[in-house]
Amino acid sequence: MPQFSADMNDSTYRDEIVRLEAQIDALAATIENCRKFILAGWVAIVTGGLILLAMLLGLIGSDPSVLGLAGAAVLGGIVVAGSNRSTAKQAANELSASEAQRTKLISQLELRVVSDRNGVH
Repeated sequence: MPQFSADMNDSTYRDEIVRLEAQIDALAATIENCRKFILAGWVAIVTGGLILLAMLLGLIGSDPSVLGLAGAAVLGGIVVAGSNRSTAKQAANELSASEAQRTKLISQLELRVVSDRNGVH
């Protein structure tokens, strides 16, 4: 009967490991999506900044709508990049914690060497 109890613990550990692995995959996807939005934010900042600089230097005509769009691109890019940076940082912290917990659970499993019929491991 003690073997059955150990198997139940192993089963519980395995279920938790599977759950953690799904969570790790989801967090990795979140981080990747955040990286894409951070890049898009930086593109908006640089594009808007270049347009504002070109207007300031007189390279393109001064148009209030272009000025507004360029300013909005800079501000929007700052917001998007900053927000996604903090989300990515939080997800990375959760990812590290989940990986550590998964490693701890794996080390608690009672792993057995499995051999084939010829006794080869």
